[in-house]
Amino acid sequence: MNITINKNKAELIATVTNAIESGSLIRVQRMLNALHPAEIAHLLESSPPQQRKIVWELINKENEGPVLVELGEDVRTSLVEEMDTGEVIDAVKNLDADDMADFLQSLPDTVISETLKGMGRQARERVEAVLGYDEDTAGGMMDTQAITIRADVSIEVVLRYLRMLEKLPSHTDSLIVVDKYDHYLGVLTLSKLLTSQPEDSVAERMNSNHKAILASSSSHDVAALFEDRDLISAPVIDSNKKFLGRITIDDVVDVIRDEAEHSVMSMAGLNEEDDLFAPVLPSVKRRALWLGTNLATAFLAAWVVSQFTETIESAVALAVLMGIVPSMGGIAGSQTLTLAIRGIAVGQLVKSNTISLLNKEIILGLINGILWACIVFLISTLAFDNISIGLVIAAAMLINLLVAPLAGVALPLLLRKFNIDPALAGGVILTTITDIIGYTAVLGLAAIGLPYLNNYFA
Repeated sequence: MNITINKNKAELIATVTNAIESGSLIRVQRMLNALHPAEIAHLLESSPPQQRKIVWELINKENEGPVLVELGEDVRTSLVEEMDTGEVIDAVKNLDADDMADFLQSLPDTVISETLKGMGRQARERVEAVLGYDEDTAGGMMDTQAITIRADVSIEVVLRYLRMLEKLPSHTDSLIVVDKYDHYLGVLTLSKLLTSQPEDSVAERMNSNHKAILASSSSHDVAALFEDRDLISAPVIDSNKKFLGRITIDDVVDVIRDEAEHSVMSMAGLNEEDDLFAPVLPSVKRRALWLGTNLATAFLAAWVVSQFTETIESAVALAVLMGIVPSMGGIAGSQTLTLAIRGIAVGQLVKSNTISLLNKEIILGLINGILWACIVFLISTLAFDNISIGLVIAAAMLINLLVAPLAGVALPLLLRKFNIDPALAGGVILTTITDIIGYTAVLGLAAIGLPYLNNYFA
């Protein structure tokens, strides 16, 4: 399935590129505006700057807002910078409140103010209600458009009311039941509404046990709740149980995708919103810090090695083999680190079960250490006809494969305690630890043990 989707996207990019190069702009315009906004956004993000500018100019005005919402922040900003305030207002005026709030939060304050002034009172109040919350909270995700009903009315009255509306907000699977002060009481699902008798009251047929989400809840917790309960939508309330809006599944899918991209990109020191075709100088600046950090850790490992120059000179085989130990430790540690970060992300790794995971990883590290120590001992001994070198490398391998999983579990927990993203910093720190422990183990054991081992096996 994924292969087919990616193939279709690749074909679309190739078709548009060829059409632009051949000057068939009318064909490109027809093709573009027949696509879903998300597909147009993908095409823009996949286009070099010059081609991106042409594609954007060919998009119909009514499609601009939905496309801008789907774009990553970098690409969106580059396009908005070329628009005046009036164009921005026209582009976003028909967006849902949550989408509009997400879009506005990436703009300068002056543009936000002007855009809000250019909106109608009702639309402005809805957007301001969402803007009052951080974008990574339930309040920042919610859509204020929802249908509310009272508990004391009949099913027949509700049905007449819905017929008057003619259109329901997207992803409506239930109606929100509130009192006269807009305090949340429960939900009436559409399936229950349609299968109830007209004379039944809403209070009789509603689900008062359906829990609402606090506006201050994190987007991560919201996504977990939707996953656990298979929700399509969920009501959002404040601390006084007043109904504020609802979150729908399309917003949750965006959160899940963003978290997945963040985890992958952070491990390389990048941002999931980065533009693939960003200008060179900004890209250099963004990557410089990460590269500099890696360089510093590499120098630290090199310094450790430099403390054992005499040992290396006396056993040239060590210079050939010593890189194997930190490399194996780094891989073993990365496997555990990835599992631990995922466990934290999905709420499986908590304080109460950390010791159990550590015990499991110690046993696993011991088994792997013994296994690969034996293998590296045989290979090293046969390759250099030196049992002493084989024993040193094997012992160092065992030590590093024991330390690596311990670091893989402890690091993300420690980083999280200091409010540092484990996905961002964990990999670099882990590599530093396994490099230093690996080189120290090899060269330290060699410095201490090789003279005795050489005499013993002489």
